[in-house]
Amino acid sequence: MFCFQCQETAKNTGCTVKGMCGKPEETANLQDLLIFVLRGIAVYGKELKEMGQPDRSNDDFVLQGLFATITNANWDDARFKDLIQEGLKRRDLLKTKFLNAYKEKHGKDFMDALPEAATWNEPISSFAEKAKTVGILNTENEDVRSLREFLIIGLKGVAAYAEHAAVLGFRKPEIDDFMLEALASTTKDLSVDEMVALVMKTGEIAVTTMALLDEANTSTYGHPEITEVNIGVSSNPGILISGHDLKDMEELLKQTEGTGVDIYTHGEMLPANYYPAFKKYDHFVGNYGGSWWQQNTEFEDFNGPVLLTTNCLVPLKKNNTYLDRLYTTGVVGYEGAKHIAERPEGGTKDFSKIIAQAKQCSPPTELEKGSIVGGFAHHQVTALAEKVVNAVKSGAIKRFVVMAGCDGRQRSREYYTEVAQSLPKDTVILTAGCAKYRYNKLDLGDIGGIPRVLDAGQCNDSYSLAVIALKLKEIFELENINDLPISYDIAWYEQKAVAVLLALLSLGVKGIRLGPTLPGFLSPNVAKVVIEKFNLKPIGTVQEDIMAMMAGN
Repeated sequence: MFCFQCQETAKNTGCTVKGMCGKPEETANLQDLLIFVLRGIAVYGKELKEMGQPDRSNDDFVLQGLFATITNANWDDARFKDLIQEGLKRRDLLKTKFLNAYKEKHGKDFMDALPEAATWNEPISSFAEKAKTVGILNTENEDVRSLREFLIIGLKGVAAYAEHAAVLGFRKPEIDDFMLEALASTTKDLSVDEMVALVMKTGEIAVTTMALLDEANTSTYGHPEITEVNIGVSSNPGILISGHDLKDMEELLKQTEGTGVDIYTHGEMLPANYYPAFKKYDHFVGNYGGSWWQQNTEFEDFNGPVLLTTNCLVPLKKNNTYLDRLYTTGVVGYEGAKHIAERPEGGTKDFSKIIAQAKQCSPPTELEKGSIVGGFAHHQVTALAEKVVNAVKSGAIKRFVVMAGCDGRQRSREYYTEVAQSLPKDTVILTAGCAKYRYNKLDLGDIGGIPRVLDAGQCNDSYSLAVIALKLKEIFELENINDLPISYDIAWYEQKAVAVLLALLSLGVKGIRLGPTLPGFLSPNVAKVVIEKFNLKPIGTVQEDIMAMMAGN
């Protein structure tokens, strides 16, 4: 195996025996093979579109296939083998359609050479061996490899956000078309300039996708609003829902109403508490626990069933007691866990089994008491715009620091807690994603009633932070977004954060600090280009970085 898609990658170079995330070699190789098959689908899909016969039948499959390979999403080899088999069937149907369309258009058979991803076909018994030959290191040139993987890793993040929007019935053909174009490009020998352009276009598509998801979420569930979220527990049995999928949240709340079972959020599902549509449910208690990497202990203490709707599921320890009450759904998979099937067309998912089990469980063990405040997405902050602008003009707020992104288990991530604690009292932290768990329970006070930590929501709600920045640019009549009193101190872990980074770069944001390390998938030459073009910086010491940010550097 060779995998370097997440921030934890061994020696910041690549995992070669077992993933630092816990991913076994066979699973990593099967994920590589799935990507290989998706490339084959993309080759034919792109060709058909260019011939004026676009085929949209594989759009969902491509999104879900990419999403399934995100860090900490799917650990089930059987599921990957099924996806690979289905992918091959879909690819071959596309191949037949393409060959027929070509002959009809040109009056002759297609005779040009096709990439291996578009032609390979072997029985499932050979998958394990084939998987070893199609991985990342199959591209020998280090810089070509870096640019191709930068592209694919960004696509995985975009696919996750596009899938969430699609579940709510929101799609844009240009997103799906770019997925095919970008995947197909990795089967060709392109110039460095062409590959760099595709990576940067991924950032533009990421902005489009996050805007679409924002529209999907807010038009379905209302705009997030300032909310005080309970972090204590009730005396009823409960279900803990983690991940990012709000449609699953909605259906679970409806099906548990009146059952005596309470619902709690965990990790990146915390922002569900901010949406008006979910506040009408009296059995929606609040948030339990903290960041994704703490789940081995927190899932144990919860006592009731746990539902994983998207990535951020870590391997269970051998002495766990919660595998028999762990449920997965969507792209998530784990051997031994119960999987809740997709909703039928026009229907809903069936959560009856998890509800029945919850009724037999003890209430959650209390971890903490009190509350935390969130709900500062762009609509809510815009409503406070006059107050915020006046605070800036009066000097009460000297600077905003965007500390969005991911959390992780490495000790080096204490840097973000220390930055939050050490920032001057006239600064405001803008956050989104699970990075917030490093400081969202600290008592950092407020500035004239404006909390010093403004939580916009999930990692995809980093889009809200961009909208806020652009709105401030307009209000202050500035020509460049980089002239605002805003610094970016971003934490990353997995592929959705890469999509967010590319989105910020595409919007022209420069001078971003990124940590705890710069991505291991950037070769020295590619890293040099990104650093020089966008002034991307590794994090330094807490005090040095604070001094630089307060000085606008």
